[in-house]
Amino acid sequence: MKILIKELAKSQWQVRLDQHAVTFRSEAEARAFTRTLEARIQAPHPIPVLLTQRAAG
Repeated sequence: MKILIKELAKSQWQVRLDQHAVTFRSEAEARAFTRTLEARIQAPHPIPVLLTQRAAG
């Protein structure tokens, strides 16, 4: 996933996630959102099939 931060106007910033865009009032808000998003993307994610198999066994 490609994440870009772009200044649109004096007090308007945009974070683009591929083809989705989220607008913020400051660069700090945009960067904080981006850090949170990247951390969530990089976090380990369990595979649901394995959890289901462990619960049944």
